[in-house]
Amino acid sequence: MISNIKGRTAPGIGRTSRYMQTMVKAAVAVAALSLAGCEHLDDRPSHSAGWSLLEPSQRHPIMVSQQPNSVALRVARGSNGLAPSQRAELYSFLTRYRAQDGGNSKIVISVPAGSANEVSAMHAVADMRPMLADQGFSDSSITVEPYHSDGQAQPPIRVSYLRYVAEGPECGRWPDNLAETKRNLNYHNFGCAQQRNLAAQIANPADLLGPRTMDPASADRREVKFDKWVKGESSGAARNGDERAAK
Repeated sequence: MISNIKGRTAPGIGRTSRYMQTMVKAAVAVAALSLAGCEHLDDRPSHSAGWSLLEPSQRHPIMVSQQPNSVALRVARGSNGLAPSQRAELYSFLTRYRAQDGGNSKIVISVPAGSANEVSAMHAVADMRPMLADQGFSDSSITVEPYHSDGQAQPPIRVSYLRYVAEGPECGRWPDNLAETKRNLNYHNFGCAQQRNLAAQIANPADLLGPRTMDPASADRREVKFDKWVKGESSGAARNGDERAAK
């Protein structure tokens, strides 16, 4: 009698266990459905990369490329160098190089070879070197190379360099219906006009690629400061009474 009682299961306990199993299965099914719904809301491949695609700079990038900029100086046969007008034209060209490109590429001087004005062209290049030195160009930033004139009687001297050019994005595309925005995201054309205006207004497109390099420190000023530091003197600038603010 005792063994028969131990082997039995109370009727209430069995019903409770089956009820708990049913509730657990239902909870798992609800969780699976909720996850499937979240996945369905985010199944568009255009937004799979996350927040980066929502930035105007990522969706409408500014393309920066290098393009040649050159000036042609025609030197007549028998001349001894550059004419005054050619000197002024070269100075203007070098000024634009400094203002717009900030020394991002070398100055290339292409000199005609085998032509009737070859000797005159070499004299003109000799006149260019002190002009380039006055503008701060070192010998390492200048390249002189010959080129064939291809039958021209008096081919010019070409002074060129590679300048950075910023190309803005093409705006005006409206692929989505703004009357139905379930995702609550910015529309495709958002920020495009700003990016295009920035590309058109920037003075030096190379600034979009990275910061400019710093100029070398003044060695004379550094020696003065170091000498004061060795003597134990104050390295700050002396002030007089006129520089103090009156109460």
